[in-house]
Amino acid sequence: MNKTNCTLNSTTAPTANDTKGNESVTGELLSDDATWILTSAFIIFTMQSGFGLLESGMVSRKNEANIMVKNAVDVIYGGLSYWLFGFALSFGISEQGNAFCGLGNFMTDADESEMGQVFSKYFFQLSFATTATTIVSGAMAERTNLKAYTLYSFLNTLTYSVPAHWIWDDNGWLRKMGAVDIAGCGAVHLVGGVSGLVATLMLKPRTGRFDANSTPQQMASPTNVLLGTYMLWWGWLGFNCGSTFGISGTKWKLASRSAVVTINGSIGGGILGMIYSYICFKNKLNIPIFVTGILAGLVSITAICSLARPWEGILIGAIGALLACPACGLLERLRIDDPVGCVPTHGLAGVWGLLSVAFFAEKDILENKSSNKFGIFKGGPWSFLGVQLLMVVSMATWAACTTFLELLLVNKLLGLRVSVEDELLGADKVEHEIDAHNLTDKVEQEIDAHNPNPVKDTLNENGCDNHGLEPMEENQDGLEAAETVDAALPNIENGHKDSLKSVSAWSK
Repeated sequence: MNKTNCTLNSTTAPTANDTKGNESVTGELLSDDATWILTSAFIIFTMQSGFGLLESGMVSRKNEANIMVKNAVDVIYGGLSYWLFGFALSFGISEQGNAFCGLGNFMTDADESEMGQVFSKYFFQLSFATTATTIVSGAMAERTNLKAYTLYSFLNTLTYSVPAHWIWDDNGWLRKMGAVDIAGCGAVHLVGGVSGLVATLMLKPRTGRFDANSTPQQMASPTNVLLGTYMLWWGWLGFNCGSTFGISGTKWKLASRSAVVTINGSIGGGILGMIYSYICFKNKLNIPIFVTGILAGLVSITAICSLARPWEGILIGAIGALLACPACGLLERLRIDDPVGCVPTHGLAGVWGLLSVAFFAEKDILENKSSNKFGIFKGGPWSFLGVQLLMVVSMATWAACTTFLELLLVNKLLGLRVSVEDELLGADKVEHEIDAHNLTDKVEQEIDAHNPNPVKDTLNENGCDNHGLEPMEENQDGLEAAETVDAALPNIENGHKDSLKSVSAWSK
């Protein structure tokens, strides 16, 4: 049977400390470490909910459910492909070490003697892989065919798995050169951000998005955007702290530092996001910019979370937000339609996060996660910056090329973008037969138009809101309500038809 690398995603070299606690001198994963890894992976999986809430809150109301469905698709089909070949490409071991990708343990399985190590590491990496795909889904929101996206989520595992081998496998060429990425700033966030940029360029903007007379895009639910941010915040702690890959020996010390530095990175990013918003939006706190600042701070600190001081975490996070927040406006001016800010938040902040390691990293004397290197500000060599820059260029190039080819194939087979008519109706209606948000609003408007009674902001006799309508006679409630809705529906249907005709004419 093919075996997997027992030291995957761990830069730990056996030290004298390995004999303490329950850590074996061979560096093998023991029960406490496996428990830590699995618990962290469970927390990371809650990030799917966070991304779903944030993305669905940022788009229009007619696409909310579809966004949540796509996040489930990421886990189902991305998880399938990661089990079939993703884990093997990242960490499979062949007869001879391969610097480009792993070759072994396709359709991941393990014997009883090694199942604890293999399965805990597999599940942890699976949570990373599905997160990388979910990042891209935000950039493709509101105009992507669901069937096409399903195929893409299956294929995108390839985009993540190979860079993961480069940086985290013992045989990876970036790992051997001494590049450092503790928790996926490059393999997850930079790769996801660049893939999102390619996807949104290939899809082109949403219909009417940059028309001269178009109205500013409205969020479906600012509350969901903030709630999703809180869940991502929580998930990020599992993301970064879990990347110490255990708590035995001295690993628990690095996990503790990762927690503090991670939260400080978000603090720095959040503060900068608020300041930027108040300056640029006439003393108003713009929620998308505020959220971008927080998340950019978290992305920026991901590569260095266990190798930086707390005050450095605040600085690194603030710089990441300083880059990402203005970039949102730049994309608008360039007419690049990124509905949720995927490219600045994950792509640009990811670049800074990887480069920040070369400036701020401390030499890790506990577990050697710094590959015996330390940052320029700590007296380290400038060559370290060159290695980190090489990682940025290589991962960005790989992500751009593979994403372009994958989407080209998907577009050829299934058609990547929905029609103008379907886009106007919304994916909730077209893909899932859900039209409650659209139809209910229009029905209520038509009811108001047909109601002869004045609108009153009052409560009925039972203390219940009657939406400003005068109460009807008890024996006429059902009849009059039905007649009113029946009168409204033809107008609504005609309105839909007129809208479709005008958009179709415009598109021609």
